[in-house]
Amino acid sequence: MQERLAALGFRCEDLPFGEVRNFWARRGDMPPLLVFAGHTDVVPSGPLDQWQSDPFRPEVRDGMLYGRGAADMKGSLAAMVTACEAFVREQPNHRGSIGFLVTSDEEGPSINGTVKVIEQLVRRGEKIDLCLVGEPSSSHRLGDTIKNGRRGSLNGKLTVHGKQGHVAYPQLASNPIHLAAAAISELTAMQWDQGNAHFPPTTLQVSGIQAGTGAENIIPGELQVQFNLRYSTELNEQKIRERIHALLDRHRLDYQLDWRLSGEPFLTPAGELVDAARAAIHEVTGIDTELSTSGGTSDGRFIAPTGAQVLELGPVNATIHQVDECVSVEALDQLAEIYQRILEKLVT
Repeated sequence: MQERLAALGFRCEDLPFGEVRNFWARRGDMPPLLVFAGHTDVVPSGPLDQWQSDPFRPEVRDGMLYGRGAADMKGSLAAMVTACEAFVREQPNHRGSIGFLVTSDEEGPSINGTVKVIEQLVRRGEKIDLCLVGEPSSSHRLGDTIKNGRRGSLNGKLTVHGKQGHVAYPQLASNPIHLAAAAISELTAMQWDQGNAHFPPTTLQVSGIQAGTGAENIIPGELQVQFNLRYSTELNEQKIRERIHALLDRHRLDYQLDWRLSGEPFLTPAGELVDAARAAIHEVTGIDTELSTSGGTSDGRFIAPTGAQVLELGPVNATIHQVDECVSVEALDQLAEIYQRILEKLVT
């Protein structure tokens, strides 16, 4: 990618942090700065014997490009580069600037990737005005859905302390499962908010429960519960923490609760970037696209807090993280044309 971007006049800069490889590339010095953002890392392939072809050797069959990351999101990265190549050939003296923020730490812990690059850019005063993230946003057909925001994601690891003992002598022990059962039930039934025009109601899901030694005749001394909240802009991290701690305290539990914030919710309302994307999609595909904030998190959560307008626009997500992940070759060509038209509308 850097070789092809450098040939277009981009200044390319490696920004490794720890074992994570990232790069930043920019063409132009003036605002507005329109950035293409994406990731080169992928999830594991899964069982190799279930793939029709090698997941790490791309193969085209019946008009579909197969391979791990074809849709999430090597295809989008390729479309971004070819879109810029076509645009710069036609508009070598375009206004503003075009940037690329590419990481290899989106599917992993997301510690040394986009978040660190953004910190570096902020320190040196480079402000992203507009950002297109190549996440596979489409549901059934390219361009039918674009993501103009994402819910917040907050993780909790609850440890409830009891006292281990023999099941035949419960009076000499304190079972943390029994102690926490009512609190967990109340927590999962809690109604957090009603959502709003852009976000569905906040949800909490228990993702793991662990207790016991494996022996049938031992009361466990400790219970661990993992949970995650996907929350709307009606809430924030502090409000969620306060409500959960108040609930646990009311049940008089002896507990420890460790938190990890994956990202606050963000929203890019209708405006310059959204309007340009909608118009470009309609010109190329004839579709009137829908705005959505559904799905998981993306690296857009690290870019939006800088004040940038952030939009996710990419191929159909039907096969991402699955065996035989694939994307339509024709759709990738259309995606590149959509990206090019967005460039024409915003930096020409």
